[in-house]
Amino acid sequence: MSNGYLYLGIAIICEVIATSALKYSEGFTRLLPSIVTATGYALAFYFLSLTLKTIPVGIAYAIWSGIGVIAITIIGLIAFGQKLDTPAVIGLALITAGVLVINVMSKTTGH
Repeated sequence: MSNGYLYLGIAIICEVIATSALKYSEGFTRLLPSIVTATGYALAFYFLSLTLKTIPVGIAYAIWSGIGVIAITIIGLIAFGQKLDTPAVIGLALITAGVLVINVMSKTTGH
């Protein structure tokens, strides 16, 4: 695994933490979740910028946002009791399929 993918993984984790904390920040009225949100997003973009040294921007962003959407959806289901209807499940399956196609079949990802 190249450093680009390591940095991308860190960026995804930071973004997921930041987005989860954003829910708890209650419109930035709670200090600790607000700090976690701002710090998490800053770190996410920093590591995403490092990723772009070795992975094309379109590919990196597709993977980052796709995995982030799936992770946040799972957190929403578990932590926040959110429900998904059939169109949402289909959409998430398509996003997952897109990320898999990019990673498994695309020659532009630099495997």
